[in-house]
Amino acid sequence: KTWSVFRFRETGKYRSLCDWKGAAMMLQSMTGFARREGAVGQMRWAWELRSVNGRGLDLRIRTPAGFERLEADSKKALTAAFQRGNIQASLTVTREDKRAEAVVNENVLDAVIAVVDRLRDRLDAAPPRLDGLLNIRGVLEFAEPQIDDETAEREFAAILSGLDLAIKDLTVMRAAEGEKIAHYLNGQIDGIAALVKKVESDPSTSLDSIRERLASQVRLLMDSDVELDRGRLHVEAAMLASKADIREEIDRLSAHVDACRAMFSGGGPVGRRLDFLAQEFNRESNTICSKSNASSVTAIGLDLKVLTDQFREQIQNLE
Repeated sequence: KTWSVFRFRETGKYRSLCDWKGAAMMLQSMTGFARREGAVGQMRWAWELRSVNGRGLDLRIRTPAGFERLEADSKKALTAAFQRGNIQASLTVTREDKRAEAVVNENVLDAVIAVVDRLRDRLDAAPPRLDGLLNIRGVLEFAEPQIDDETAEREFAAILSGLDLAIKDLTVMRAAEGEKIAHYLNGQIDGIAALVKKVESDPSTSLDSIRERLASQVRLLMDSDVELDRGRLHVEAAMLASKADIREEIDRLSAHVDACRAMFSGGGPVGRRLDFLAQEFNRESNTICSKSNASSVTAIGLDLKVLTDQFREQIQNLE
């Protein structure tokens, strides 16, 4: 299994190269977590990636102060790797060398001294001491040592490489979760296929059975004392027989089953397409129930609806 994201520094673009024998071609869940950490010199970094279900790809990237420039590159890497899911990427940075530098804000100090000079003749007071001036808010500030450009670039490169590894870990975890969901969905599809065969083989769904049932009802009406137009009655019976035929629904259900199995074997981001097929399963099941004139077929249609609901619920977790 190989999976990698290569960064092209010359163009600033990302390209995802996946060996489809590995995790990237399998069905992926949208749920996952990954963490990668490392160090460069005195700096330690850590990436945490959290992924949950989403209608599209929603990225939320959090970086500490001074590392905002990494957000654009991080977004490109995540967009190259994933197509759906609410993904939160959080970067934390700490430095082992916590020595701070004392910096005098010359502008603030000059302003304070100017005020002292202006009030010197108006107030009988001793001149301010140095420690007093430094205690004035804003005169003395403490800051972390400045990082030179070369060191900063080296740190940024290490952090982005760490993000690549975290993305790989998240992809593997989502694929593992997706494999479990796919196993469950295959079982649901097998159940739907079995119910389709069951309704197809039900004696009440054959054309001869439908015609015989309607013919019997027509004979009862014709033998009654109510005067009916025999020609019109036969036309209506023929129309009812045509509407009661569920051959088309059975054929469409079988086609949808085949389409689902093809998607499972092909892998990749198929969640939305499977969701559409789940809607079609539900539509055909409702039609079968509405056309049914036999309790056995109605029961099968209801079972189809139950399996379809379970199938669609799990599909919402797939990319």
